[in-house]
Amino acid sequence: MLPDYAELHCLSNFSFLRGASHAEELVVRAQSLGYRALAITDECSLAGIVRAHGAAKEHGLHLIVGSEFTLDDGLRLVLLAPNREAYADLSELITTGRRQASKGEYQLSRDEIVRFSRHLLAIWLPPADPSLDDAAWLRWTFADRAWIAVELLMGPDDRGQLARLEVLGRSARLPLVAAGDVHMHVRSRRALQDTLVAIRLSKPVAHCGMALFPNGERHLRSRLALSTLYPAALLAESVRIAERCRFSLDELRYEYPQEVVPAGLTPSQYLAQLTADGLSQRFPAGVPEQVQALADKELKLIAELGYEPYFLTVYDIVAWARSQHILCQGRGSAANSVVCYALHITEVDPSRMSMLFERFISKERNEPPDIDVDFEHERREEVIQYIYRRYGRERAALTATVISYRRRSALRDVGRVLGFEEAQLERLSDTLAWWDAGSDLPQRLAEAGFDPSSRQTELLLMLVQELLGFPRHLSQHVGGFVISNGPLSRMVPIENAAMPDRTVIQWDKDDLDAVGLLKIDVLALGMLTAIRRTLDFLTQRYQRPFALQDIPAEDPAVYAMLQRADTVGVFQIESRAQMSMLPRLKPQNYYDLTIEVALVRPGPIQGGMVHPYLKRRSGEEQVTYPSEAVRGVLERTLGVPIFQEQVMQLAFVAAGFSAGEADQLRRSMAAWRRTGKLQHFRERLHNGMTSRGYTAEFAAQIFAQIEGFSEYGFPESHAASFALLAYASAWLKCHEPAAFCCALLNSLPMGFYTASQLIQDVKRHQVRVLPVDAQVSQWLCTLEEIGEAQPAIRLGMAMINGLGLEAGERVAGCRPAEGYQSTEDLQQRSQLSARDLGVLAKANALTSLAGNRRQAWWQVRGLDAGVGLTAGAVSLDATPDLPALSTGEAVKADYASLGLTLGPHPISLLRSRLAARRLLSAREIQQMPNGRPARCAGIVVTRQRPATASGVVFVTLEDETGNTNVIIWSDLVEQQRCELLSAQLLGVYGVVQRQGQVVHLLAKRLVDLTEWLGELDTQSRDFR
Repeated sequence: MLPDYAELHCLSNFSFLRGASHAEELVVRAQSLGYRALAITDECSLAGIVRAHGAAKEHGLHLIVGSEFTLDDGLRLVLLAPNREAYADLSELITTGRRQASKGEYQLSRDEIVRFSRHLLAIWLPPADPSLDDAAWLRWTFADRAWIAVELLMGPDDRGQLARLEVLGRSARLPLVAAGDVHMHVRSRRALQDTLVAIRLSKPVAHCGMALFPNGERHLRSRLALSTLYPAALLAESVRIAERCRFSLDELRYEYPQEVVPAGLTPSQYLAQLTADGLSQRFPAGVPEQVQALADKELKLIAELGYEPYFLTVYDIVAWARSQHILCQGRGSAANSVVCYALHITEVDPSRMSMLFERFISKERNEPPDIDVDFEHERREEVIQYIYRRYGRERAALTATVISYRRRSALRDVGRVLGFEEAQLERLSDTLAWWDAGSDLPQRLAEAGFDPSSRQTELLLMLVQELLGFPRHLSQHVGGFVISNGPLSRMVPIENAAMPDRTVIQWDKDDLDAVGLLKIDVLALGMLTAIRRTLDFLTQRYQRPFALQDIPAEDPAVYAMLQRADTVGVFQIESRAQMSMLPRLKPQNYYDLTIEVALVRPGPIQGGMVHPYLKRRSGEEQVTYPSEAVRGVLERTLGVPIFQEQVMQLAFVAAGFSAGEADQLRRSMAAWRRTGKLQHFRERLHNGMTSRGYTAEFAAQIFAQIEGFSEYGFPESHAASFALLAYASAWLKCHEPAAFCCALLNSLPMGFYTASQLIQDVKRHQVRVLPVDAQVSQWLCTLEEIGEAQPAIRLGMAMINGLGLEAGERVAGCRPAEGYQSTEDLQQRSQLSARDLGVLAKANALTSLAGNRRQAWWQVRGLDAGVGLTAGAVSLDATPDLPALSTGEAVKADYASLGLTLGPHPISLLRSRLAARRLLSAREIQQMPNGRPARCAGIVVTRQRPATASGVVFVTLEDETGNTNVIIWSDLVEQQRCELLSAQLLGVYGVVQRQGQVVHLLAKRLVDLTEWLGELDTQSRDFR
């Protein structure tokens, strides 16, 4: 009979670049081997324990929570948590070690172990020559909660090692226990484990020597193998220790922060009071009866579930941000509630969106509320630091995001340690595109000059495939905050982030649901920065406050602009796909815009819902419903499920899902890429729907929708909030194009478009753009009144490549009211370095002082040499009369300094050469009929390959007349990868495809014409 065994020393791949198996793999393997228990003991970390917990519950394995430590003096031990109090001590110990060191490191002494030792179990990992003093310290610190690990790994003297440890154990009165120092679930991961060590040491594997394990024994071994290596008593002791460890993560209980409630009020009273005050402000003429009834219903449900502190916590954060004039907007199912509208968490008016929700919190599933708040991206850090000040570092931290290996990073790291030359890896990186599958790698390797048949290359392919998806390190989530009522470090370890003044918990954002932690997403949104800046421009221009609420609703001129797809720079609807959809959907109101925002997403596209919706909207197809129950879910979207909430409701009404099943489906949708657990719902959905009279085709269609939403779920609640900002940005673009464009320029990088494209667009809207000028420009772009309907945009010095903020602000701040008298006057007042003056000269920012670029450069060089321009009075006589740059030279210089030009478009200078090849302009392509062969050329400004497009790549070409949208089918993508991925100036031979106002050029052949640009350096926004 095989002995029972529990593995008490096991590292997952969350011991970064040490463990060679996922926690889930270790759990499944331990269960299949018949282990009584498994301890996941990652080094000074609990980062992987939630995933191990989920796998252990699914497979019925007893999971033990623990961690491995190496102390300052070299002592190594494993600490295990037998109960909730011990777990809290372990979490706080890890926090202490991590907070005392830089990101990714830890530092602990024996004193700190003693401080947290009261409830923990300790397993000493003795060195080859163990010290009796160390054993005595373990005995003194942990008493009967300490053991000596015996790890027999087929070394040259296992018997001798066992004998020496038995003597030591008797002397120190410490029992021995069998353990495995496990780093992988199966022996076959040995090569990957060696590779991880080499990556960690930044050495080729061949140079790692004794740093590598001598054999592959550090895997989960069979009980038969263990029985031949260890005395039965040591194996039995592992089980006795496991039986003492009864703690489960299910015991963790989250408590909301309480200080958001004033003394003398209950949370319910305070939330009701704030809601009433807010509604009276929102509806000064009286709160509509329907809105008041919905508010009362929401408050009742919030009270029943005890969620008042959550709403009050979000309110507190938003109220502080508004007090600092930081624009913000909430979204999420709970955010689009009357309560959140009253609390000014969102600007989505429930009276305009009353059709959206019957319930925004699930009482049946007892789910926590969902509120994400977007803040101006340049001021979000202020909000984060307010939260830290409000709740303290011990009660507030950002959630982590696990950064995992993808193909490019895996190839780079594995290639280096296998001894490939850096130049080879660079060539390989250049040939890879993000969509390349594993099956494409041999071809990509051959294109980069590798020999796919060599042993080294075969090993590279194998190891890269194994490494994909492995965690590389923990990073901070973009804004998910966990805030607790008590010390957070006793629930989850906290460590330092790479950024100063940031701390993060060790759990990934996707792991929080499993343990019920509150997360508030404090997110950054560039469009809010741009909108706030636009509103500030309008406030200054019209000499009265202008706020988001002052933008008129449902302006016909705005919807007319949207129907023309005139949306460069508009939030959410500026992509190629959205621009193609706008003239077809023809939004006429806010709810149409909500649908538009959500329609061009993987869910509706992969589920085949886009074309049916458009046909029904245009009257080409009859609107039908398979049942009245389905009508209730889909009527507002013409019988087609577009939103994530609708798909979930269909699981209820059409497939008979219970609340628990629907909750499991939701969780599987959120994490299906990592867990792959979504597929087992297919049969349940199919059987549930067909048994209720729905067709198999309908069931398959709904499951396709669910898969699509798993790729990129987009709920109606988010769409409604985004539609509000889309409308606001569209109104500003329509009526205040100068202010809006100026604000966008000051908020870059963001969105799909470069500064050059934004300026090209605003000039087509009859707005003048003025160059950077040291006599006039501020650091940021500004508006100048020129006696026309729209002011001009004056480019700021921030647009100049290589000029720092301090230098730019000195130029503006030292400038006298009458302006600088000369270049020398500028230098003397601002004390700019010769380098900064040269940067200004190259950017043509000194022309008003020096005459032209060449003369400015001459003067700057004179100052650089320490020679005054004249002796005595300031004069320009010493500057020779140098000729200005030619048009082509000026354009090249503009792009080098600014990344754009206000002069002739570069393509206009090539027009005669392009015409000789019969390459048409964008305007000519737009005027051609459907099906006509055509050819054009332009600067590549965007390349996109949506995951839903079956390998199709969309390219936008820019010339002096506008943009040409090119569609490149997957077979041509593969045939002409080099031209597609590397060309700056691309020629396209193809056929015009026209559908109403939407015109594309279907590519048949690509030609790289980049050499025609000479030294002109352009940039594109690729695959965003």
